[in-house]
Amino acid sequence: MNDAAAGAVFHALSDPTRRQVVQALAQRGSLTASAIAADLPVSRQAVTKHLTALREAGLARATPSGREVHYDLTPAPMADAVAWITQTGAAWDDRLGRLQRSLER
Repeated sequence: MNDAAAGAVFHALSDPTRRQVVQALAQRGSLTASAIAADLPVSRQAVTKHLTALREAGLARATPSGREVHYDLTPAPMADAVAWITQTGAAWDDRLGRLQRSLER
């Protein structure tokens, strides 16, 4: 598990608009910033800034196509975040199990 990568994913996904952008890319595939902005209550410029944050976290890829740039979701970095959640959850499960056994004695 890469803690820095997981942190970058959590930071990128902490913003509700970025989560909406991720959802749009997951559901509709390759999109331009204008196409994403058409479905959100923010400007194309704002969407572009959110896409930059997602790209920096490794969650999106930009592909120039003529005068447009198409963005695709690259969900692989989410695996580091899922691994962190799984590891942390397992540690808490272990602690709670020990507490329960201690209380049952």
